[in-house]
Amino acid sequence: MPLSPAAERESAVARVVGAPAARLVVALLALTVLTRLPSFARTPWNPDEGYLATQARQLADGGVLYDTVVDRKPPFVPLLYRGAFALFGDDSLWPVRLAAIAAVVVGAALAASLAGRRWGERAAWTAGICYVFLTVGLKPEDTQAATFEVFMLPWTVAAMWYADRGRWLGAGLSVAGAVLSKQTGGAVLLPVLFLLWQARAGWAAWIRTTAGAALPVVSAALAFDPGRFLYWIATGSGSYLSADGAGFKPLLRALAGTGLLTLAALPLVAALIHAARSRNAARSRTTARSRNATRSAVQRAPLDGTGDLWLWLAASLGAAMVGFQFFGHYFLQMVPPLALLGTVALHELTARAATMALAATAFLACGFIGWGFTDSRAEVDHARRLADTVRSYTDRKDRVLLWGMHPEGYWLAKRSPASRYLTAGFLTNFSGGRGEARVGERYAMDGAWPHFERELRRRPPELIVDDSRGKRYGVQQIPTLRRHLARHYEKVATIDGSSFYLRNRPEIRSSRASGAPH
Repeated sequence: MPLSPAAERESAVARVVGAPAARLVVALLALTVLTRLPSFARTPWNPDEGYLATQARQLADGGVLYDTVVDRKPPFVPLLYRGAFALFGDDSLWPVRLAAIAAVVVGAALAASLAGRRWGERAAWTAGICYVFLTVGLKPEDTQAATFEVFMLPWTVAAMWYADRGRWLGAGLSVAGAVLSKQTGGAVLLPVLFLLWQARAGWAAWIRTTAGAALPVVSAALAFDPGRFLYWIATGSGSYLSADGAGFKPLLRALAGTGLLTLAALPLVAALIHAARSRNAARSRTTARSRNATRSAVQRAPLDGTGDLWLWLAASLGAAMVGFQFFGHYFLQMVPPLALLGTVALHELTARAATMALAATAFLACGFIGWGFTDSRAEVDHARRLADTVRSYTDRKDRVLLWGMHPEGYWLAKRSPASRYLTAGFLTNFSGGRGEARVGERYAMDGAWPHFERELRRRPPELIVDDSRGKRYGVQQIPTLRRHLARHYEKVATIDGSSFYLRNRPEIRSSRASGAPH
């Protein structure tokens, strides 16, 4: 007796969640480990990792998030780093590297399950594998680092996984998890609401979804003080989110990010174009077929029933553009919907053509992995030399100020920051994603300089390092800091273009006045 469509779908789900699913998860784990091997070959990969590692140490020393320990990001990932350091020590990033592997596997498995429910077991394998390959399809410093987007992605896929099954509370809670990992994760709420509308669910479903999305975020705000929480993750970043005066640099960065991800997904993009053309061709035959036959052809055309995925992709692209920074890792948010859309396009090809496209995607991923092993280590080597010099001039108990955009120096040097502002960007509005537009004291976050000056008076850093290396936020172009250095510090060294200023203590000044050696 033939099965009904609903029974057939449940049968496909059973095949994906049974023994084949176990094999699929093992395969995804193996692929993820292989694609992320470069992550273990370099520490840290980018300033975000150094920032998170330094924050975790500050929290371990009694710091308070959004008070003495600050960033423009939600709390989940800093607390994840703090937990990993508490369990395994804070001298290495290998625990969070393993956590990143787990995050990729979870996201890939959920994407595979979502594809398997819709299009069958073959699609499940294709979606999971494509997901893993695309997560390394950008610059290595953006993909191999264990940072915000890596831990945000599984939440976004989980939101769609729950919504696809009509489990609206789970979908809302997953949206909240994405938001608490990074604000732009909230973009997944749009396709979730689209599925909710498409399902013609009642008011109870809408309430469960919105409550699930809102309550965890509200609870986090209450836990960390609503005013401070809102300021740091939303309202305090007005100048930072402006592209005024940046010229073409943001546009060039956007083109670079989308270009690299498109290259990594080129076989999938080609399959999508082919599928779209097939759909248009089916529609163009309206004059040659009857209405019913035409309707049947269009219904069998590729990409039908993927409106939520296209909306997800568009929302993710929009989220990557918020703030006009266009850092490469922002584009990772597009990976899940792109992998699923590529899957449905490959699903419409012959088995041989789909296999060739998947093999080409694997080949491209190998190129990105090789790039990860051969990528320049100049910035990491500079950070290590800077940290070695900081240690030579200070004791473990001393506080230091690294005036630059590379907070990994604190973690590498094992020295405590003298300020809650771990980069000069908070005090000058400098951003690597935007360049040197609108940089200076007057563009700082509201209230930042008075607070910073109080920190300098209350607990003066033993050493200040100007790590600007010729950029516009250098101390000689920041009047308040320049005057402070002239009064209380003496330049003692220059390493790789970074200047080191040691504090003039009263006892040192008196020993110099009496002719005693120092």
